[in-house]
Amino acid sequence: MNDWLDRTEYPFASQYFNVDGQRLHYIDEGEGEMLLFVHGTPSWSFDFRNVVKNLRSVYQCIAVDHIGFGLSDKPEHYDYSTQNHSRTLERFILEKDLRNITLVVHDFGGPIGLNVAIRHPSRFNRLVIMNSWLWSSNDDPDFVKMSRVLRSPLFPYLYRYLNFSPRFVLPSSFGEHKLSRRLLRQYTKPFANAAQRNGALAFARSLLSDQEWFQDLWEMSPIISSLPTLFVWGMKDPVIKPHNLDRFETRFRNSTTTRMEACGHFPQEEQPDVVAKAIHDFLNVT
Repeated sequence: MNDWLDRTEYPFASQYFNVDGQRLHYIDEGEGEMLLFVHGTPSWSFDFRNVVKNLRSVYQCIAVDHIGFGLSDKPEHYDYSTQNHSRTLERFILEKDLRNITLVVHDFGGPIGLNVAIRHPSRFNRLVIMNSWLWSSNDDPDFVKMSRVLRSPLFPYLYRYLNFSPRFVLPSSFGEHKLSRRLLRQYTKPFANAAQRNGALAFARSLLSDQEWFQDLWEMSPIISSLPTLFVWGMKDPVIKPHNLDRFETRFRNSTTTRMEACGHFPQEEQPDVVAKAIHDFLNVT
């Protein structure tokens, strides 16, 4: 079924969680303190694989694939809104009664996962935030420029028929450590055809429709801002630039930061050993 999957790179046992008749894929590796990894777009738990390999001998590492991504089901007609992904993650956490969680989020995984932490703060011990955001970007000049592209009538065509996000946007967001064609295949192949690409398209549309919700999360973020927090940030990210890290740090003051000067948007893919060590060190001093 997934004959494209490189099991040498991703040697984990697949598990599934039922969401209203759809299967949400996840992995659960190792034992110990719990790390819950929440990916963004157009990625999936694959981008955390080497971090998990490094940490599973000491920690329990759970990584989910949002519906529409990775090895999860990809129905053509589904509520792929960012808010619904967050509700699904909430169901996953509550039905499995996960507690004492160190939440690791990246990109859209930030608002998805941090919303759950805001709603259920007692279940979370620590936060690890990588190249993400939690506020409206309507006043950000970079976002204003990008929003013009997002509003183009050609945009849905690019996403559905050219698989634009994983084929072009993802590799262009890397820093000095470029993604090989062999590994890029692991990001493009989950989106086999146009009908399976609505999840990635919905995330792009979310940037236009959900800015008010993102700002609401920022207003509520003091609920979790005192939690021990590690920022791991690719400083060459062309999209979520370092000034976003600065904004996080002004509110999450019980924090430490690992700045990865050579990395772009995907530090967990670009330098996973550095990311794993930063997380391990963080968990051992907090």
